[in-house]
Amino acid sequence: MALEDGKIVEGLWQRREEALAECREKYGPLCTAIARNILGSREDAEECAGDTWLRAWQAIPPQRPRDLGAFLSRITRNLALNRLEARRAQKRGSGQGELALEELLECLPGGESPEGAAQAAELEGAVNRFLAALDRRSRVIFLRRYWYLEPLGDIARALGVTVGGVKASLHRTRKKLRAHLEQEGFLP
Repeated sequence: MALEDGKIVEGLWQRREEALAECREKYGPLCTAIARNILGSREDAEECAGDTWLRAWQAIPPQRPRDLGAFLSRITRNLALNRLEARRAQKRGSGQGELALEELLECLPGGESPEGAAQAAELEGAVNRFLAALDRRSRVIFLRRYWYLEPLGDIARALGVTVGGVKASLHRTRKKLRAHLEQEGFLP
């Protein structure tokens, strides 16, 4: 039986390797799926998930995450995006990550500027407010596509809708996000 997240975090805090094994057992499929959605390769995804456990071991302590699943998902996502960026730099292929991120370009401010870091923090707050205001279904579809970078077909199957329905929801949500960002002053 899987341990509760609080007990796993406590075990990691106390540097018990069995807690790391429990973490791998409980969250391995999720982390591998996130990495596979971004990288498009089972082998790269498994390697990325393996790197997640090392990063978690190094991060706890000093960090003590309240939501272990979200903590591990973020580590995996960041590792996979870094690997995707390295792949792009080497002029190799791309997976779902690049495709999904291109879809968002139409509603995000472009270009880097000297005030980029401050604007990025403000933008994050604006996007979080936007997501909080969405209905649950639209938020789930949006996050599955743009946070977890899932293929459209997988989202449709998981939610029992058509791919066209997912595309339509994403299109409407991107339009709403663009309008929200315009209202908040991020876009002209």
